[in-house]
Formats: sequence, C-alpha cells, structure tokens
Amino acid sequence: MSAAEAETVPPSHLRFRRPFRPTDAVRQLFHARELIRTLAERELRVRYKQAVLGLAWAFITPLALTLVFSVFIRRVATIDTGEVPYPVFAYLGLLPWTFFSTSVSVGGQSLVQNIPLLNRVYCPREVFPLASVMVAGFDMLVALVPFGALLIIYGFLPKVTSYWVPVLLVVQVVFSLAVALIVSAIVVYLRDLRHALPIILQLGLFATPVAYGLDAVPVSLQPLYVTLNPLGAVIDGYRRVVLYGLAPDWGLVLPAAVSALLMLSVGYYLFKRMETGFADVA
Repeated sequence: MSAAEAETVPPSHLRFRRPFRPTDAVRQLFHARELIRTLAERELRVRYKQAVLGLAWAFITPLALTLVFSVFIRRVATIDTGEVPYPVFAYLGLLPWTFFSTSVSVGGQSLVQNIPLLNRVYCPREVFPLASVMVAGFDMLVALVPFGALLIIYGFLPKVTSYWVPVLLVVQVVFSLAVALIVSAIVVYLRDLRHALPIILQLGLFATPVAYGLDAVPVSLQPLYVTLNPLGAVIDGYRRVVLYGLAPDWGLVLPAAVSALLMLSVGYYLFKRMETGFADVA
C-alpha cells in the first residue's frame, strides 16, 4: 500500500464493526415470524399459480427419480434391500434429499431474487432462506401422499419404531438450513455459484445414499462420512425406523447431529457477518 492510499484508509478505531449477539438475532427472528410465513405463502403461490399440475410437481420429481432408479440403477448395481421393495426404499431416501435440494437451490438464491426488498425494507435477511426451507417442508408433506400410495401398492406397513422420525427430522432441517444460509450469503458476493449449484446438487445426489444404502460406504469410514454429510445418517435412520423396525444407529446419528448443529452455528455467524454488505453488493 502506497503512502497516499494509507492516508485514505480510516483508523481501525473508526471502522464500523457490527457486533453479533445470537440472542438479539433470535429475538428479531421471532418478531419476524409473520413475515417468514408471508414470504413462504408468496413463494408457494408464485410457484404453483399457473402450473397445470399444481401441487403435483412437489412429488413428480421424486416419483420420476424413483422410476429411474428402479429401472436403471438396479440393473447395473447390486442393491440389497432385504424384504423392503426397492421403490419404497428409494422413494423414502428421495424425500429428505428433495427437501434438502429444494432448501439449498431455492433458499440459496432467495437473497438475490428479493433485491427490491433488500434495498427498501429492513428485516433480518435470514427470513428469505428460512421461508424457502418452509416451502421445502410443505413440498415434503405433499410428497408423503405418493409414499403412502406406494406402501399400499406393495402391501408394506411402516414399523412401530417410526416414532423416531421427528428426531431425525430435526437433524435434517438443521443441516438443510445451515447449508441454505451459507449458500445464500455466498451467492450475493459470488454469482457464479448460482450456475454451479445445480451441478453440485446433482453430484450430491449420487454421493448421498439415496439410490443405495449407507452400507455401500465402508463401516470404518461411515462416522467420518456422516459428519461431512449428515444427510447420510438421516436417510439411513429413516429407513431403519420406518422400513426395518430398528432403532437409529446412534453411533452415526449423534455425530451427524453435532456436525449439523455446528454447521448451523458457523453458517449463521457467517451469514450475519456478511449481512451488512448484502444491500450494497446485491
């Protein structure tokens, strides 16, 4: 830095530093809960308003992928699902994956797609990716209808151990929200990520045990795998408790839960630190 440039740089004690207080941030989010609901309703109406099939699009994608997996994947790979029909096995894995994919793809672009609101209205910026996660949750609820139909068609009943599903759902939501927050903040500053995101998610679909089971990953590497990708433990947990009548593998679920919570904490901190420049850069 030259002497002339050094003279134009303000002293460190005059530079603005926005403090991050988690309690204040959570309080602001609580007060903005109606705004989150309104944004989610708006996004749902815009998405399905002029679509001929309407809400059916929420489950067409997982159904189509289930068909592709059933017809092609099983012909080139040996996937042992035991007594569980493979379409049921695959569709149950696609439910959390579709939730995650929608949360990240839509939530990741939620800030840049709401530039007018960013520039004119003050609100906690995280309401936009949060609303997208809510929309993904609604889509997942709709997609449960075909899953019930598959269970009836194949005469397969969910196991009693399905009461563990809410625990796994919490890990799924925490991880999806963490990634959505991180991606949405980065996209504001690095627009190229918008174009790379579909490719990354497509690769992630095959890197996550959706079309196959978690047993495809060596046992010694599974704890590390679910720490890096908590969705693997979530999908495996759903299959264990809903399809096989087993308790979740806590040796995998606990590391995944801790990792997801850590990602959310770090991601939210980074989001709030980068928030001050959103309006200027966007």
